[in-house]
Amino acid sequence: MPHDESNADPDAWPPRDPEIQAALQQAFASGDWGKYHGQQCDALSAALRHTHQVSFARLCCSGTMAVELALRGLKIGVGQEVVLAGYDFPGNFRAIEAVGARPVLVDLLPNSWCLDVDQIESALSADTRAILVSHLHGGVADMRGVRALADRREVAVIEDACQNPGAIVQGKPAGAWGDVGVLSFGGSKLLTAGRGGAILTSQPEIDQRIRVYSERGNDAFPLSELQAAVLLPQLQRLAARNAQRQTAVDTIRNACAKLPYLEPVSAVDEESQAAYFKLGFRYLAEATADGTDRDTFLAALQAQGFQFGEGFRGFVKRSARRCRVHGSLPISAAAAESTVVLHHPILLATPAKLDRLIQVLRGWGVK
Repeated sequence: MPHDESNADPDAWPPRDPEIQAALQQAFASGDWGKYHGQQCDALSAALRHTHQVSFARLCCSGTMAVELALRGLKIGVGQEVVLAGYDFPGNFRAIEAVGARPVLVDLLPNSWCLDVDQIESALSADTRAILVSHLHGGVADMRGVRALADRREVAVIEDACQNPGAIVQGKPAGAWGDVGVLSFGGSKLLTAGRGGAILTSQPEIDQRIRVYSERGNDAFPLSELQAAVLLPQLQRLAARNAQRQTAVDTIRNACAKLPYLEPVSAVDEESQAAYFKLGFRYLAEATADGTDRDTFLAALQAQGFQFGEGFRGFVKRSARRCRVHGSLPISAAAAESTVVLHHPILLATPAKLDRLIQVLRGWGVK
């Protein structure tokens, strides 16, 4: 597939598509940009319902708020527990606290940033009401395994697909496995409106509870008509862009496969297709020539114009006052200390810029 000329500059994000410019102009001409609610939000909600094969797609102000609204839609609150990985987006932990519930931490799979399904069941208690599962850094969680366990133990599933819109997880769209799925349209996401999110479900009672909670004379957590207008053309191009990103990721992984200081996420199964908001690696300082630490590695890559950063801090240092911990979480701790992530825009860049990145990565730490 030819590279995306509209994003040839690896720093050019949000996308500079003519369709987005036209959508902005149309929203201005029609006056949609100033409406509380109208045809743009209706069209986006319908497109998300169709894409994710769900009955309801409620738009909201952010992916973080979408998680909290999902918890409220599931009637989760004080004295109850929600299981999540010991390494995850910090807003997910805070969303559980925001509804008065208690996070319960389980470890990751080795060589992954997704929670270990085999550890979940022994972490459940009589107070557990839900499992919150995230797909992170180019990996996908075992949603079939999570779904089977949750159904057997009668707990709900919240599927956080904020990092991987358009991904296919074991044959289904990411976000469609959970009782509730959540999406983010934050400024750097694969689908971006600066801010925004969505809650996906096929259970009318969940959608109804979210609507009632959000109604404060009007919707207290809205997505605007203008945001919906710019998301619609991006949604139409998402599959093609995800395919282009996958080609670039394959090129990077193949070229760097034998580098001892960079470990990629394990490959997804044959039923799945990942999406790449961030492409994750474990950086192993001990495998470099002089033991250069992660901060120095990141600073050097950033100085050459490459958008590398660290992963999440994770939750392994959170106190017992705030959460319950299942086991010692060694994989989560290692992920917090060693994860580096490449921001996605360069995956749409010219082959020459991609090749320059590869040469820099291959030259780093060589003895």
